[in-house]
Amino acid sequence: MSGTAPPPRLIVKQSVRTRRERGSVMSVDDSVGNAAGNAVGKVEGNSAVNAAGNAAGAAARRNVAVLGLGDMGTALAAALLAAGHRVTVWNRTARKADGLVEQGARRAASPAEAIGASDVVIVCILDYADVAPLLSDDGADAALKGKVVVNVTNGSPAEARELAERVAGLGADYLDGGIMAVPEIIGAPQAVVLYSGAKDAFEAHREVLDAFAGSVYLGADPGLAPLNDLALLSGMYGMFGGFLHAAGLVRSAGGNVTAFTTELLIPWLRAMADSQLPAMAAQVDSGDYGATGSNLAMQVSHDAIGDVSRAQGVSTELFAPLWELMKRRVADGHGAESVGGVVELVHPREARA
Repeated sequence: MSGTAPPPRLIVKQSVRTRRERGSVMSVDDSVGNAAGNAVGKVEGNSAVNAAGNAAGAAARRNVAVLGLGDMGTALAAALLAAGHRVTVWNRTARKADGLVEQGARRAASPAEAIGASDVVIVCILDYADVAPLLSDDGADAALKGKVVVNVTNGSPAEARELAERVAGLGADYLDGGIMAVPEIIGAPQAVVLYSGAKDAFEAHREVLDAFAGSVYLGADPGLAPLNDLALLSGMYGMFGGFLHAAGLVRSAGGNVTAFTTELLIPWLRAMADSQLPAMAAQVDSGDYGATGSNLAMQVSHDAIGDVSRAQGVSTELFAPLWELMKRRVADGHGAESVGGVVELVHPREARA
């Protein structure tokens, strides 16, 4: 993407309900459709209208396979069942499907059997390198024609593009997914899943995808979902690093880390995120890093955090990498900039795709 190209338009589906609510709504929708058809059929004596009412409820239900039943795969399958879909599950260790079978899932003896019974195939396993062999196992590749593969296994952009090409060669559509949630909140409003790849497949099967979380479509490039997944995780780990250093400082003085975190740190981070990050992001996009407050030179004029940390017996290993980059940016003649200019040391503007 060139430096002047607009950012991809995100398609966000936000109508996410809790698992229990979603299951209830599905059953209500079904019963309303059936009741409407029955009522009209009685009034008009038209069995065709009655059948249409029954069909309306069934139309929302899809045949979905889930390959891989670790904690996340199990949560995804349970959410699909709660949403009223017909779910076929497969796992190398067959007993892991027992609980889902009790909830109404069908157990498949092989990936090929699961794929053959379904229109949408969800793949959620540990290792991305095992996805392609899994989809080729004992006739599974032949069963893929006309299906939609949604792979939510953690991987890289390059792996996603390669797998998308392979799946397309088998006559199937491909979506790569990045799950921004832990298994416990799948089906809850705060869960989000990022998708990239075949837009038509995303739109056609959005109701299936929305059973898991809020669905965000990033674009046709299959690599966008894993890249944005990892970008979000990097922001999360940066926050964790800052917290751990702050916790060490507070504990070194005998403070209560829980009280510090809930009463001071979280409100401070929220305020800083809301007031600073959007403006900094705009600077990164534009390349104009003019400081409106404390510039880089001022911020690195004294290593107060490092000095106090060392005096308190707290390692600076978490803070030092950013501090060194800030000093380097000043040494390169950019002391009048905001801290946002440090991105040019992490990823120089001329290196952009």
